[in-house]
Amino acid sequence: MSNIEVVLYEEKYRAQWDAFVLGSNNGTMFHLQSFFDYHAPGKFHFHHLLFFREGRLIAVLPGGITSPGVYESPVGASYGNFVLHELSFANCLELVDAFMGYCAANGISDVSLTAAPIIYQKKLSQDIDYALLWRGFHYDCHYISSVIDMREYDNDVLRNFDKTTRRTVRKIQREGALRIEHNEDYASFYPILLKNKQKHNVKPTHSFEDLIRLNELLPGRLHLFNAYLDDTPIAGSLNFVANERTLLVFYNMLLYEYDEYRPIYLLMHQVVRWAREHGFDYVDIGVSQDTKAANPMTPSMSLIEFKERFDSRCILRSTLRKRISV
Repeated sequence: MSNIEVVLYEEKYRAQWDAFVLGSNNGTMFHLQSFFDYHAPGKFHFHHLLFFREGRLIAVLPGGITSPGVYESPVGASYGNFVLHELSFANCLELVDAFMGYCAANGISDVSLTAAPIIYQKKLSQDIDYALLWRGFHYDCHYISSVIDMREYDNDVLRNFDKTTRRTVRKIQREGALRIEHNEDYASFYPILLKNKQKHNVKPTHSFEDLIRLNELLPGRLHLFNAYLDDTPIAGSLNFVANERTLLVFYNMLLYEYDEYRPIYLLMHQVVRWAREHGFDYVDIGVSQDTKAANPMTPSMSLIEFKERFDSRCILRSTLRKRISV
């Protein structure tokens, strides 16, 4: 029998939860209760869990019930799975056993867990991954995410980009038609986001009100860079400070009628420079899947190749799944 107590989240645990995530090895802004607050009440059936041993919090698991008997982590966020400080492998096994026991006792028969990629960790560890696999979880799917590793960069980040990108950025700078502003001009950025997504027949993850709300709830976490041609906003890059190690480029958007000015090249140069200057190890440019393909794992080759121009390499964002007897 496990001596780990599994507790359903209540508001009284808010401060303890967020403090635990901020001090953890693998937590991100997407695991914070202050992040979940941007969702309208009742939009999701959240079912966040805390794990205590002898009164000491050892793990949290954000998630929710998405249909009868189905538990997913995350719900309403990019990353989920267990958030941990340092735990031994034996303790990870015990944690997984306690969670599966909780699921069996509460009618949960299908579990999906999607963790942040390994670059979001302070100390690299896959103890919890192996513990889940050993207890019968299997990989359900993988997405491919492009990441710039800046740990060995100097202040001249441009030299790390490919030859064509370096030439393009220098040409834009020389001509001087474009300027980048690091601001909070969401009113100019959001129409660009909408129009860009409409071209691909999809909707943005966030409404305009969502972005304003997130910026209020998580001060210092959202950083918007807008590109202007004279006084006309033509592109923008919205970035999330996921944690102290990694900056996530959540939206890179342009008005396609201004594509000839190559604003994304100048935006990426500015974003990577800013990330390097502020001590981040990685810039995560996000997943590159072909959203029109029948298989959701299908890579978007053109998007991956474009991101490689900025010295990115691919890592996995993986989902583990298990059916549990109840």
